[in-house]
Amino acid sequence: MASSSNSHDRLTHLKEFGTDPGSLHADIYIPKNFSKNGPLVVVLHGSTQSAEGYDRGSGWSELADECGIALLYPGQRKTNNPLSSFNWFKSGDTRRGSGEPLSIFHMIEQVVEDHAIDPLRVFITGMSSGGAMASVMLATYPEVFAGGAIIAGLPYRSADNLMEAMVRMKGVGGPSDSRLNSLVRGASTFEGPWPTISVWHGGSDSTVDNANADAIVRQWQAIHQVEGPPTRVEDVVGFPRQVWCNEAGQEVIEEYIIGGMGHGTPIMARGEKGLGEEDKYMLEVGISSTRHIAYFWGLT
Repeated sequence: MASSSNSHDRLTHLKEFGTDPGSLHADIYIPKNFSKNGPLVVVLHGSTQSAEGYDRGSGWSELADECGIALLYPGQRKTNNPLSSFNWFKSGDTRRGSGEPLSIFHMIEQVVEDHAIDPLRVFITGMSSGGAMASVMLATYPEVFAGGAIIAGLPYRSADNLMEAMVRMKGVGGPSDSRLNSLVRGASTFEGPWPTISVWHGGSDSTVDNANADAIVRQWQAIHQVEGPPTRVEDVVGFPRQVWCNEAGQEVIEEYIIGGMGHGTPIMARGEKGLGEEDKYMLEVGISSTRHIAYFWGLT
């Protein structure tokens, strides 16, 4: 099993960063082997989770030590949301220039400046409400990110209030594909190149139905001009990986549906390449989403 010693006290508080209209908390982890112009991964925890707990479960700081990656963990406060969920469905927290997205943007700006991060190698990932907020960030600040990974999440602006959010989580209703696409295009004035998209979801997720994973893929297909069936489907340690490549042959979207898995982040804590630690929403299924996402982004 991968070592998880001290991972709960690995993160340090980011005391100051721009304005904080979303009233969020921020932690960072800069490994000893981080070098100038290295990459940054922004990691968003799920409901009822903390930055420390998500780091311990996912193994991101262990991988950071291996590969020299800086990490930023925005954190929700219970005063904003009793479940510590990011407010991915509230209109004030889904627009560029306001609320939680602006807070996260300012955190990123601060860390990029403080640690001489390569601005072309900033990535974002999240699970559940954190995955849905990763969708928000990728749509509202696409120029900031080279890639994003959405785990057990939902498409950008698929819901505009709590009631809609509950329904969308069950996989019911939601905007049309063309509307999903235009919501991303309308979220900023950016015209590309767009961040690559990695989508992970449990095939038996009863909290956020995996119809949402397919909707996220469709939200980004027209933007990347890769409509239609995947370019190829391949087997990765026993799980199907669907890949969409653009005209230049670059992989721009990937999707993993982990058969039989419920709501959470897929991990592989055991073995030589093991990362993380099993927990309530950290599900031991024999594949490390953390390691494969980092590989997709060219970080390993």
